[in-house]
Amino acid sequence: MSAEKLILELDRALRTVFTSAHSRRPTPGGKLAEAEMNEQERAHACALMRVNHVGEICAQALYQGQALTSRDPALREALRGAADEETEHLAWTEQRIAELGGRKSLLNPLWYAGALSMGLIAGRLGDKWNLGFLAETERQVEAHLDGHLVELPGQDARSREIVDQMRIDEIRHADTAVNLGAAELPGPVKSAMRLAAKVMTQTAYRV
Repeated sequence: MSAEKLILELDRALRTVFTSAHSRRPTPGGKLAEAEMNEQERAHACALMRVNHVGEICAQALYQGQALTSRDPALREALRGAADEETEHLAWTEQRIAELGGRKSLLNPLWYAGALSMGLIAGRLGDKWNLGFLAETERQVEAHLDGHLVELPGQDARSREIVDQMRIDEIRHADTAVNLGAAELPGPVKSAMRLAAKVMTQTAYRV
């Protein structure tokens, strides 16, 4: 990798972790009135949105690692496009956390580094496995977001709109990976991914 490209990739990482993201699309639910919630409901909604924000931090790192090691220019372009859309998710969740009076995860640099490593490894395995890892990640994120739609306070329409649009986008990313030739990952790999995601979500909920 050239020095110029290394600097660009480092800049991408630093911006993702330490600066505020921006969205080209309007924030889903942005025109809805803020719901009345008690302290416990607000704290719970905020923690769930922090988990979602961490998920988007990880998505940026995964896509970056996968794009860096992919051998297919078309796949690299698809990964960059998905990353751009995930940047919007990053902006939406960050905004919602602020509206709820919360903070982002203190471990975001750690989450980014871990996900970047996984993305680099996935890319090294070859494009069909790279795509398979992407598709499975998006399926697991979809299931995770389904759970949040159940867990969020019923009256918190602003958060629910964000999560619902994120879910729609993740389904499309998974479908794109499959259409590009994703391989089906072995069961033990899927289980390991679910375990890692569980550790991340339980930690990010609190820290």
